[in-house]
Amino acid sequence: MKTHIPKQDEIEQKEWWIVDANDQILGRLATQVAILLRGKHKPNFTPHLDLGDFVIVVNAEKIVLTGKKMEQKTYFRHSTYPGGQTITPVKDVMKKEPELVVRKAIWGMLPHNALGRRLIRKLKVYRNSDHPHQAQQPAAWELSG
Repeated sequence: MKTHIPKQDEIEQKEWWIVDANDQILGRLATQVAILLRGKHKPNFTPHLDLGDFVIVVNAEKIVLTGKKMEQKTYFRHSTYPGGQTITPVKDVMKKEPELVVRKAIWGMLPHNALGRRLIRKLKVYRNSDHPHQAQQPAAWELSG
């Protein structure tokens, strides 16, 4: 038996999904969205192809972090210069840019290569429930669990 690998013309058109992050746990939401972006929910999933769909995440400011993550979790950056490290608590990032917290969590669950960079471009994250993608007629995705 041979494994069927879909050709470019066999790949169906990408769908648009809208995910409401209101009172959702960050990690559980991120895994579900990563599965949608990757295309693992489709029967013709192939690891090296982009078969995933577009995902719109709304209400990013209402995401929930469990335990003491809101006080203890940090993001680390370094400018490659001596003393150039920047440590930002997630509490500060949630106040300024909650979209970044959701995007970073989802990016951590995608492959870190050219395919992952192509997949992350199909993710749209918005602070509240307003988004400019009504013309694409996104369907609501119910998160399991």
